[in-house]
Amino acid sequence: MDFVVVNENKVRLVVLWVLVLGIAFLFVQHWTIPAFLMIDFYLRGFHNGKFSLLNQLADLVESKLKIPNKPIDRAPKRFAAQIGFLMTDMILIVSFLGLDDAAIYMDAVLILFAFLESAFSICAGCHVYTFFKKIGINK
Repeated sequence: MDFVVVNENKVRLVVLWVLVLGIAFLFVQHWTIPAFLMIDFYLRGFHNGKFSLLNQLADLVESKLKIPNKPIDRAPKRFAAQIGFLMTDMILIVSFLGLDDAAIYMDAVLILFAFLESAFSICAGCHVYTFFKKIGINK
C-alpha cells in the first residue's frame, strides 16, 4: 500500500477504454494502438497519470455521468498499469517483427484482463501485487 487513494470506478472506466482499444487492435492490427496504450500505461504506472489521455477521458465521463467515488489504494493499480506497460511493449515489439499471431495472442490476454477489471472489478495485476507483498517481495 502506498496510502494514496484513487477512485476504483474511474480506474474501471480507464480499463474499459483499454478493452475497447485492445479489441480495435484485433481488427486493424496497426502498431499505433499498442504504442498509444504503452505510453498511457507508462504515464499511469510510473507517474501520477495526470497526463494520461485515458485518465483524462475517464475524468470527463466520470464528471458527466456523476459516477460515485469508490476509494481504493493506488499501489496495486499502479503495479497493474506497469504490467500493462510491459504487455503493450511486447505487443508492439512482436508487431514490428511481423509476428502477427503472437501479437494477437498477447492482445487477447490484455483484453481478457481488461474485461475482468472493467466488468467485474477483478484486477489480475492487483492479485499478483498482493501475492508479492505476502511473500515479502517489495515493489
